[in-house]
Parts: sequence; structure tokens; C-alpha cells
Amino acid sequence: MTAVELLPPATGAWREGDDPGRRRFLDLPAPLRLEAGGELPGVRIAYETWGEPAPDASNAVLVLHALTGDSHVTGPAGPGHPTAGWWEPLVGPGRALDPQRWFVVVPNVVGGCQGSTGPAAAAPDGRPWGSRFPLVTARDAVAAEAVLADALGIGRWAAVVGGSMGGMRALEWAASEPERVERLFLLACPAATSAEQIAWAAPQLAAIRGDPGWHGGDYHDLAAGEGPHVGLGVARRMAHLSYRSPYELAQRFGRSPQDGEDPWRGGRYAVESYLDHHAAKLVRRFDAASYVRLTEMMNAHDVGRGRGGVAAGLARVTARTLVAAVSSDRLYPAEQQAELAAGIRGAGPLRMIDSPYGHDGFLIEAPTVGDLLTELLTS
Repeated sequence: MTAVELLPPATGAWREGDDPGRRRFLDLPAPLRLEAGGELPGVRIAYETWGEPAPDASNAVLVLHALTGDSHVTGPAGPGHPTAGWWEPLVGPGRALDPQRWFVVVPNVVGGCQGSTGPAAAAPDGRPWGSRFPLVTARDAVAAEAVLADALGIGRWAAVVGGSMGGMRALEWAASEPERVERLFLLACPAATSAEQIAWAAPQLAAIRGDPGWHGGDYHDLAAGEGPHVGLGVARRMAHLSYRSPYELAQRFGRSPQDGEDPWRGGRYAVESYLDHHAAKLVRRFDAASYVRLTEMMNAHDVGRGRGGVAAGLARVTARTLVAAVSSDRLYPAEQQAELAAGIRGAGPLRMIDSPYGHDGFLIEAPTVGDLLTELLTS
């Protein structure tokens, strides 16, 4: 029997300000077999839920987060979730995922650092996994999440939803477990990670591994506060540039100096201050080794691996599918989503989210995303 440490699903009326999605935990009953070989023992998945499952769990929706996200899709910051919900406008009364209608399940990915087993977690010998934590692919993450679905009594998801890294996992759900996915919503993600996207990631990984605080990935049991924080901050700065568009940066910042600073005398431009701010935020809440392993998970993404190629991988998807791209996305450009829409039977034409915000538009343009999701859920 799967070991589950949880509270009952939240019941009663959902009200603005409530936090029914408090974190729960599931311990897998057996080691997780890994696509790259070997096994990962002692796997725990952190997850949160909103709403109540129908008697047959036919109203269950799986929402999958991006690289530095977690299980806290909506609600205020608090214990177990250091930031407010990352897709707040989509979950709540009258929203696309209304907890009065849908049972929303949001797991933290294996390899993460917000409750699920990852490099900072204790291995069976009691020490942090650190550098010993293996490569976990999106396909492996789906295998673990399938155990969670079984434990919750969910035989088939009404919908699986994800953007960016979450979209990679959502696509793998539909290709690996097609009979368990009724609808599929893919946002700003590819069928397979491209050379350019791996190249975007390479200097980020190098910045973390080149930090003296990295210690080969084994820094978690050092003195409090030690670790590759500078390298992680540099990685976040580079990543954030790929998440936003040149147009937005030009319009917001131009060549303006940061208030009270002179770039000619050691001060910063406003755009540099902006990147510093996002680097500091991530360093306070995210583990560098998880950032490395999850980036490697994204680099390894290929729905066609071992299936005869991308076209054959996409042909495995039987879910009613909607694919959306962000017009200004330079990290996962629209032609990659066009490949998904063309390769998945019945997906229909690619839907374009017109946005100046770049890749992050899939998170920022919530009204448009909510309308598309509602369209899919009511189809």
C-alpha cells in the first residue's frame, strides 16, 4: 500500500483568502525506476489540492509547474510555500479552475526543493543526496506522479495542464499514459528541447558549478548559509533574460540608470537592478542543486526518445488537446508549439497569446490563458 501522509481534501465552500491547498506528502512504496538507469529510493512527493474529488474522481485536474515553481499554485505565502501562488488568477471561484467544480492537484516535481525528494533531501543513509542525486527525466517525473494519482483514486485526469517545464511533463503524461488523460493543455513548451535551448542552459549550469560554494554538489551539510549562491544568482539573471522580450525590456528600462545610481561611476542601469532583484529572490527560496538537476531534466526532454522520433511520440497522444504559444517568446518560440499542434491528432490550430512579456507571458497573461483553459474544459 502506498504510504501517504496527508490531510483529507479540503471540504466546504472555498472563499477568497482561504488556504485549502495546504501541503501534503506521499511516499512512494517502491524505488522509482529511472529512464537513465538505476533506481531512486525513498521518494516523497509534496502536493497541494483545491476542491473536492467527485465520487468517481472525474473532475480531477493536474496542474504542473515550471522550473522554479512548486505545488502552491494559488494562495498566500506561508509555511511550506515561501511565495504566493504562481498562477493565482486561474484557481478560485468563477475562474477557469473553480474549486466548486474541479478537484485541482498540484505536485512539486521530483528533484525539486519544496517538499519533494531532491538533492537537498536526505538519502537512505541520512545524509543529503547532494551530488549523488541522479538525473530524473520528465518521463520519470510522470511515473512518480502516476503513483500519486493512484493514491488519490484518480484513474483518469479530466485535464493535464502545464507551461514551460510543466508543459514538458504534461506532454509526457499524455504520451506515456494516454488512457489517463482526457484533455491536455500545453503552453510555451516544445516536443523536444532544441540545441539553442540547451545552449541557453549551459552557461547557467557553468555559473553554478564554477562557484566555490558548489563543492561538487555536496554543500548541503556544510555550515548554514554556505552554498553556490553567487552562481545561482548569475544563472537566474541569464535565465530571466530568456524569459522576457527585448521589447519589454526596452520599454520598461531603456538605458535609464537605477534611481540614485550613476553607471559611469560604479552604479547600475535600471535593467541591471531588475535582474539583481530577481536573482536575490530566487537565491532566498531555491536550492542550486535542484536548479541544476531540473535544468538537466529540461535538457533531456524529448517526447520521441525511444518511440521512433517526435512524430511517433506525438501520435501517442489521444487527449483532446489545446496548444498555445506566446507571440514574443524567444526561449520556446511559436514554431515549436506549431509542431505540437500539427503532430497531435485533433489538436486544432495553434492558439497565439499576444503578449510583449516573452516566455513569462504564459504566467502573466492569465485572463487569456484562463479563457483558453475554460474553452478546453467545456469542450
